[in-house]
Amino acid sequence: MSQTESAPTVVASAAAPSGPSDRPRQPATKPSRPRVQWRDLADESIAGLFARPARALLTVLGTVLGIAALVGTLGISRTQSNQIVGRFDALAATEVTAKTRDTGVPGQASLIPWNAEARVKRLNGVRAAGTISAVNTSGALTRTVPVNDPTNATEFDLPLRAVSPGLFPAVRTRLRSGRVFDAGHSMRADRVAVLGPGAADRLGITRLDNLPGIYVGDRVFQVIGIIDDVARRAELLDAIVIPEGTARALYRLKVPERLQVDTAVGAAALVASQIAPVLNPNDPGRIEVASPPEPKATKAAVTGDLNRLFLVLGGISLLIGAIGIANVTLVSVIERTGEIGLRRSLGAARRHIAVQFLSEAALTGLAGGILGSSVGTLATVLYGASIKTTPVLDARIPLLAPLLGLFTGVLAGLYPAVKAANKQPVEALRSGT
Repeated sequence: MSQTESAPTVVASAAAPSGPSDRPRQPATKPSRPRVQWRDLADESIAGLFARPARALLTVLGTVLGIAALVGTLGISRTQSNQIVGRFDALAATEVTAKTRDTGVPGQASLIPWNAEARVKRLNGVRAAGTISAVNTSGALTRTVPVNDPTNATEFDLPLRAVSPGLFPAVRTRLRSGRVFDAGHSMRADRVAVLGPGAADRLGITRLDNLPGIYVGDRVFQVIGIIDDVARRAELLDAIVIPEGTARALYRLKVPERLQVDTAVGAAALVASQIAPVLNPNDPGRIEVASPPEPKATKAAVTGDLNRLFLVLGGISLLIGAIGIANVTLVSVIERTGEIGLRRSLGAARRHIAVQFLSEAALTGLAGGILGSSVGTLATVLYGASIKTTPVLDARIPLLAPLLGLFTGVLAGLYPAVKAANKQPVEALRSGT
């Protein structure tokens, strides 16, 4: 036996690892993330809206009406309030009257001078001024014919007023027919008269082309005009109005009783403070000047009432639109149950389903807010044009209205989105097939 054969053959064999520390380490597995991208959700939300265009249009229409009603009513209320405030300013805040202060002394003479109209008209802010006085006719009755008719009442006890020509614009007289007298009639003491509508109706005078005349006692006056309406001094509506120069000559009128002034808007307080020294510079305290206070409280109350009324109406319309969005979104969840189950089985999480349906509702509300804001603004402009006034609308309202529509859509779609997200994949697939 040779040496090579006698030597034991040593065969090296690979031994198995003796312990767990010698085992190769496997990489740790990470939990799989849902294979849904947010961009995909946005695309699906938009596609979900346009999948049923008729339904989406009707849903948006509900929000459009709600936002349009809210914006339009706010604008219309502001426009109407501005017009009401303008009417307050045009009447109550522009009237100033002056008369002699009552001292309680019997037979006290008036301190209003005959040229009071000319004096006051020089003041800045005075648009028109005139004097007015009650004329004592000693019980003389007024008639249109010199013959007494026993079967009908032909004589009437009508008040007689003597005024300066400037009183007619001061009280904003509107004539039915004819004209008013001027300074020349007063200087010449012409026997002319202007009748109030009540006096003209009682005397049966309806036309002036036949030069009608009236008798006050034994004195005849030619009627040259008939008043239709006055904004101030309602006593003129039932009176016979003659020039103050005529009253001085025929009835011995000593001095005017009262001064009526029409001022520009905002000038009433200043004019009121200057009238007394102008009329009686020696003793201004003897002149009592009345200037109606600014009706701020009334204007604020009217504006507040209109705003609250229209806010309630707009809020109701917006609530109806929100209910419509919620209803349609909930119906969409029910109809797309199988789609929800399929998306969940493909890896979409609950938040993805919720965001998808919530986005559809939000886009619906945003579109309705934009369109509703435009419609409401247009309605405000058209309303202002229809009443011939400047439309008034807060510039922030049309800008915030789309955000309000978006918020309404999100709020309305919140419950349907949560309901869709809570559906189990197996149950959704089973009920959707």
